[in-house]
Amino acid sequence: MSTFKNPVGPQPSKVYWRRRLLVGLGVLAVIVIIVLIIVRPGSSSGTPAGTTTTTPASATTPKAGATTIPTEKTSASGAPCKPADVKVEPVTDAAAYAADQMPKLSVSITNTGSASCKLNAGTSQQVFTITSGSEVYWKSTDCQSDKVDAEVLLQPGKTISSQTPIDWDRTRSDPATCQSTRDAVPAGGASYHLSASVGGVESADTKQFILN
Repeated sequence: MSTFKNPVGPQPSKVYWRRRLLVGLGVLAVIVIIVLIIVRPGSSSGTPAGTTTTTPASATTPKAGATTIPTEKTSASGAPCKPADVKVEPVTDAAAYAADQMPKLSVSITNTGSASCKLNAGTSQQVFTITSGSEVYWKSTDCQSDKVDAEVLLQPGKTISSQTPIDWDRTRSDPATCQSTRDAVPAGGASYHLSASVGGVESADTKQFILN
């Protein structure tokens, strides 16, 4: 008869069964610990457990399927857009910036008409202006280089956005200072407004942001 089912020895059989149970539980605990080390519950795709990744709501990253403005010369066929059917909106990547952060400026363009139309939305046609109060502090065309014409076909009701935002170095612009050091603009909670135009179509509203 099997000694596994019927333990033999000087002690009562229940003593041997208790010892086997303790050994079995010990082996099971070791297996569970090994599995937990390998699986690491709460982490996935290389992200440490307890760590979450977020994208700022105000970021300018295009949504899935969104169309971006080409950064190289392109051409499109179709009737030119009517200014009344084009909506231009200035965009910043945040509403407030710390002292070591540089605002990223971009633009979105929407065809509000009922038919497709073409528009030159390249950097040669984009103008960004930053003001505070009645004073103009910076203009993208003051020291612009590498201008690009990029004709795009705007579908009715669709929006296209800048593919590569412009970094503003928080200085005053002036064509006379393009090759020299420029003065930094006031910060410490100062409020600024960004306006934009594309192909002569001005944004109806400005985008306010704060420099700390």
